Amino acid sequence: MALKLITAGESHGPGLTTIVEGLPAGLELEQDAIDRDMARRQLGHGRGGRMKIEKDHANVTSGVRHGRTLGGPIALQVPNRDYANWEERMNPWPVEADVPEVHLPRPGHADLVGVQKFRFTDVRNVLERASARETAARVAGGALCKAFLAAVGVQIRSHVIQIGDVYAPPRDAALTVEDFEGVDEDKVRCLDPESSKAMVGHINVQRKANESIGGVFEVVAFGLVPGLGSHVSWEQRLDGRISGALCSIQAAKGVAFGDGFDLAGQPGSQSHDEIFWSEEKGYFRETNHAGGLEGGMTTGQPLVARVVLKPIPTLTKPLRSVDIESHDPAQALRERTDSCVVPAGGVVGEAMLAYVLADAYRSKFGGDHIEDVREAVARYVERIAWRG
Repeated sequence: MALKLITAGESHGPGLTTIVEGLPAGLELEQDAIDRDMARRQLGHGRGGRMKIEKDHANVTSGVRHGRTLGGPIALQVPNRDYANWEERMNPWPVEADVPEVHLPRPGHADLVGVQKFRFTDVRNVLERASARETAARVAGGALCKAFLAAVGVQIRSHVIQIGDVYAPPRDAALTVEDFEGVDEDKVRCLDPESSKAMVGHINVQRKANESIGGVFEVVAFGLVPGLGSHVSWEQRLDGRISGALCSIQAAKGVAFGDGFDLAGQPGSQSHDEIFWSEEKGYFRETNHAGGLEGGMTTGQPLVARVVLKPIPTLTKPLRSVDIESHDPAQALRERTDSCVVPAGGVVGEAMLAYVLADAYRSKFGGDHIEDVREAVARYVERIAWRG
């Protein structure tokens, strides 16, 4: 049983649509939980003016009855309130007004390559779909995947560990679910208060300098059973599938699991998680250098992934570009923009990780009803004597 998540819609069009197919029947959903994640995606110091316009809400239009899934595709619609200001420019149908084309591609964006690929003359035909506004639809669908994972004992959290050249210090002990209490109340969703203050200050300085700022967020999944994914083919290796999902997020430029790139400088004796066994715990590890993945499969430890986001390419002081109609030198397109999206990126990362993990559970355990899934998971846990 495969899980599918499809999004549609443009940044300033009438709205966004998400279809999630493959969830079992009987799964209890909460409208507030979906909208809560939608609101979390809009958090973070450094967001732009559009966050004052949009108050994202997902309308469920199929696949759910009286708060429970029916087993068929679930459709969600996220209205774009800003469409009222763009109706002539983004109307699905011809309009009488003369709508000028956009000919100024932005370095670092999909603009130029998109018009080359699709034979367009108007950059807006590309930038509207390429925009990170699309992630609102992913977060809506990811909220459904989170509800499914919660039903089988899995929780996903995220936090920011770097913005620009400001780093949060490494923690002495492994994170727990409880450590994330209150993270969304922090201005940049950082767990270290002193680092948070420095990050906010850095954003302020760079914003005044007309710069955008990137960084790193970390996403963690707790409660996963061992053995999700597989070593038998490259397509089934879970670290590869997760990397692809996380790197599909706009502005993502790298993914690392566990100690990640630090492993390149460590000897083998310090790079692997030694295996122990006791009557109380069963098999266990005292470290998690691998980030909860070995051989393309989950180990039962927390799954830890870090994602690098580059500075977004829309700048208040545009970079040099070329007018694609005249080929004359020009400044790149100016659009309303954020200066930093790393805190929001963590919420999108949660959604994408939830999708891949939910699909892994569906593939391994099947089940037409959520109770079928729970029973299959319980039998598996009993067979392998996993203590959690």
